Amino acid sequence: MTTIVTEEYVGVRHDVEAVAPVSPGGTRVVSVDIFRGLNMLLMIFVNNISEVTGLPWWTYHRGDVNGMTYVDMVFPGFLFLMGMAIPLAIDGRIARGESRAKIAWHLIVRSVSLLAMGLFIANARNVDPRATHMTQTWWTVLGFIAIAMTWVQLPGEAQRKVLHRILHYVGLAMLGTLFVLFRKVGPGGQIATLDFSYVEILGLLAWAYLLVGSVYLIFPKRFEFVTGAFALMVAMNVFSTLGWLKWMPGWIPFEAGLSSMTMAGVLASMVIVGDGIASHFKQKAMWIASGVAILLALGFVLEPLGISKNHDTPAWCLYCTAANLAIALVLYWIADVKRWQAWANFAKPAGENPLLAYLLHYVPFLVVPLIWFSAIGTSGAFGVFKSVLATGVVLLITAVLVHWKVKLRV
Repeated sequence: MTTIVTEEYVGVRHDVEAVAPVSPGGTRVVSVDIFRGLNMLLMIFVNNISEVTGLPWWTYHRGDVNGMTYVDMVFPGFLFLMGMAIPLAIDGRIARGESRAKIAWHLIVRSVSLLAMGLFIANARNVDPRATHMTQTWWTVLGFIAIAMTWVQLPGEAQRKVLHRILHYVGLAMLGTLFVLFRKVGPGGQIATLDFSYVEILGLLAWAYLLVGSVYLIFPKRFEFVTGAFALMVAMNVFSTLGWLKWMPGWIPFEAGLSSMTMAGVLASMVIVGDGIASHFKQKAMWIASGVAILLALGFVLEPLGISKNHDTPAWCLYCTAANLAIALVLYWIADVKRWQAWANFAKPAGENPLLAYLLHYVPFLVVPLIWFSAIGTSGAFGVFKSVLATGVVLLITAVLVHWKVKLRV
C-alpha cells in the first residue's frame, strides 16, 4: 500500500456551506482562500514527492525520527484553516436566524460526509477482486463517480433542484452499495469487509471539525471559552504523550492534538478576521505576535516530549500552530489590508475548492491504469519534475472546473 494514504490533510471549504469567506463588515477575506490554495498545492506536491527516492532528508516526513521538516507542517495548515472557517460559517448561519439545532445537524451531516469519503480513500487500494466480484480499478472509478454525483455543485443548480436531488441520492446509493460489496484479504488471509481502523485524512478532519464546530456553536464569539477549550486540548495532548490517559479510547488523545490546531484557527479567525477582539491591524498584529511568542515558548518547554508528527507530540502541534498564526497574519496584511492579490491568482482555484483538488490528486494513486502519472517509482530530479507536473495538472483541472462553476462541497 503506497504511503500516499497517510500523507497530508486537506482543508475543508472554509464555510463548508457554499458561502464566501467574509469579514463582519461584509468584505471578502481573500487571504483565507490564498492561504488554503497555497497549502493545497504544497500538499499535492509533497504527497507526490514522498514517493520519490534519492532526495535530501528535508524533503520527506521525519517519521519516527525526532524533529520536523516543512513537509510536517502542511497537515497542520489545513487543520488551522478549517478552524478559521468555522466562525465565519456558524456566525453567518446564526445571523440568518437558523436554530442551533439545525446548525448542529449540518455539523453532523458534513462530518459524516467527510468520514464516508475518507473511508473510500482508505480502503480503495485494498479491494480483493475475487471476493468483491469487481476489480480494484472499477470499484475505485465508480467510487469517484459516486462521490462526484453526491457532492457536486453545478451551475444553475437552483433551477434544477430535482436533477440535483436525483444525482445526490443515486450517488449515495452507489457509494453505499460499493461499501457493502467491498471485500479485502485480512492479515491472516481471511476475507474482511470495510476497514474502519483508519479513516484517512478526511475522516480525521471530520472528527476535528465536529468537535471544534460544536464547541464554537455552544460558545459563539466567546473568546475566553474558546481559549479555554484550546488550552484543555493542549493539556490532553500533553497528558496523552506522557501516557496518563491510557484509560481513554485510543483515538481521543491523538485527536486532542489535531483539534487543538483546529481550535487555534478559530481563535485566529476571531482576532484577525473579526473586529470583536481587535478593531484595527496594529491591534491584531499585537495579539497574534503575543500568541506566537507564547506558543513557541510553550513548545520549547515541551520539547523533551519529542517533536513528531507521527506521534502528535505537543511541541510539534505548538510550533506548527505558531507558524500558521504568523502566516495567516502576514497574508491578511498582504491580501486584505494592502490588497496585493494578483500574485496569488494561480492558487485561488484550489483555495476556493480544496475538496475538488484533493480528490483529483488522488486519482492517479488509486486508479491503477493512471498510476504512471504520479511520481511513484521515480527518483531524483525526474521525480521532482513529475511531482511539479502532477501538481500543475491538478491545479489546471481545478481552475477549469471552478471557471465552469463546477464545484465539490459537503
